[in-house]
Amino acid sequence: MRCFKQLVFILMCCPCLHAVSQTADYPNRPIKMIIPYAAGGPMDFIGRSLAPKMAQDLGQPLVIDNRSGAGGAIGTDVVAKAAPDGYTLLNTSSSHASLPVISPNLSFDPIKDFTPITLVAKSVGFILAARPDLQEKNLKELLAYAKANPGKVTFGSGGVGNVMHFAAEFLAVSADVKFTHVPFKGVSASLNDLVAGRIDFVIGAPTALLPLIKAGKLKPLAITSRKRWSELPDVPTIDEAGVKGFEYTPWYGFWFPAGVPSAQVNKLQKEVAKLLEDPQIKQAFAEQGFTTVGSSSAEFAKVIADEIAINKKLATKVDFTQ
Repeated sequence: MRCFKQLVFILMCCPCLHAVSQTADYPNRPIKMIIPYAAGGPMDFIGRSLAPKMAQDLGQPLVIDNRSGAGGAIGTDVVAKAAPDGYTLLNTSSSHASLPVISPNLSFDPIKDFTPITLVAKSVGFILAARPDLQEKNLKELLAYAKANPGKVTFGSGGVGNVMHFAAEFLAVSADVKFTHVPFKGVSASLNDLVAGRIDFVIGAPTALLPLIKAGKLKPLAITSRKRWSELPDVPTIDEAGVKGFEYTPWYGFWFPAGVPSAQVNKLQKEVAKLLEDPQIKQAFAEQGFTTVGSSSAEFAKVIADEIAINKKLATKVDFTQ
């Protein structure tokens, strides 16, 4: 009888022992990193910079999977519906806190369906870059034209609800002008049309815009941060260009689906935070317009909640259906 009770106790403990075992040897197979945008954007740079070093330290490959479309919703939904086992990772931007604000019928909840891992990096500011043949020489002239010709100035973005979209609409509200939004399936597609002169400007990440600016294919008019960027010291801030108090600095982070064991979340958070302290990583990120962070899961959760609250206020002033 005593042996039987011991056997029952052991069997009852098996699920717990299995869970502990799963966590202890995590990861024991490849981790998939979902980027919900086409290749070539800032998340691609972040993922491809960190993935090889993470794989080396963790002992398992990190496979990058670009799932673009619907302003990031398609790839994000893949992660929301993935098994909460720590083997599917979302690598995206503060679009995670803007897309749900203007698309309330999404199939996922940005808070309830995800577990924040860490805030990876913040942008030094987005660059407002215009087509090379734009007649207006600076942002002040462009805004004056937009004021006199509502809707005639066009801007591109990586999709409806994308941070590029929000940045331009925030500028329009702040400067009291009206732009026309032209959404694309990714950053690269919007830049192709900008270089070709089919749209007037974009507000996008330095990692994507700087090479085109240095090649003379785009004309930088301003940066969205409160101070100038060392890589483009002659480019004024939007505040300096006349829209007083303007600032828009997107951020980038990693998430798991909701329900991933905290031990796995903590393990990956510590791994990423450690890499972000590497001088070579810091330098590479700085050259592309990022400052590394490496926050805790709880700190990142607050950043997300605060951003959603800010975006909800902006959404009351902009008709995002147009």
